[in-house]
Amino acid sequence: MRVTVVGLGPGAGRDLTGRAREALEQAELIIGYTAYIELIREEFSHKEMRSTGMRKEVDRCRAAVEEAVAGKDVAMVCSGDSGIYGMAALVYEVAQEYPPIEIEVVPGITAACGGAAVLGAPLTHDFAVVSLSDLLTPWEKIERRLICAAQADFVLCLYNPASHSRPDHLRRACDILLAAGKAPDTVCGFVQNIGREGECAVLTTLAALRDTKVDMFTTVFIGSGQTRVLNGKMVTPRGYLQREN
Repeated sequence: MRVTVVGLGPGAGRDLTGRAREALEQAELIIGYTAYIELIREEFSHKEMRSTGMRKEVDRCRAAVEEAVAGKDVAMVCSGDSGIYGMAALVYEVAQEYPPIEIEVVPGITAACGGAAVLGAPLTHDFAVVSLSDLLTPWEKIERRLICAAQADFVLCLYNPASHSRPDHLRRACDILLAAGKAPDTVCGFVQNIGREGECAVLTTLAALRDTKVDMFTTVFIGSGQTRVLNGKMVTPRGYLQREN
């Protein structure tokens, strides 16, 4: 009677942790979003699997909890980390409607970490992570968070920067950051398909990022005032060398 919420990492392959792989091997049933199930189907083809489409998150979590209540050891899989924009919180919420079960959260490498490693080292100092999806969060609240992050000079990592239904959200976010005082030449970068076939990383500036086309498989990084390009990589110094001077 257990649901283990497993983070697959950004690519569900090379970045799958040992603990995550062990949890999937121990599970009797693996449940997840269709695209994530396909990423692991070949490696775990000997396992019973069940998938649902996009926006069926509650259905997936309810099915996982119901199977656990019935006595199965269930793994609920998420891309990246299971607790960062993942299903962990929803599993806990849904489980309140059922008899008690054991819930375990197995972390994974989130897109912020995976993408940062591809670009260089942009998150070495304080940073904020904001999703630009307004499906569950009002845009007004997203805008306030962007303004506060800009005024505090955080490095920003943006999840869900665009989709077919909201193609202009990254442009709107860049305009908000520029109006809040971030410099147009702020070092920025983005990574598409982190850890997957077609991975692509680009360094740019905030002014140029405004007119860049991205998709839902892209993670965007916007530097602080200290972020710079070193050896062709995006780097935010922590300040060790500056402390010695």
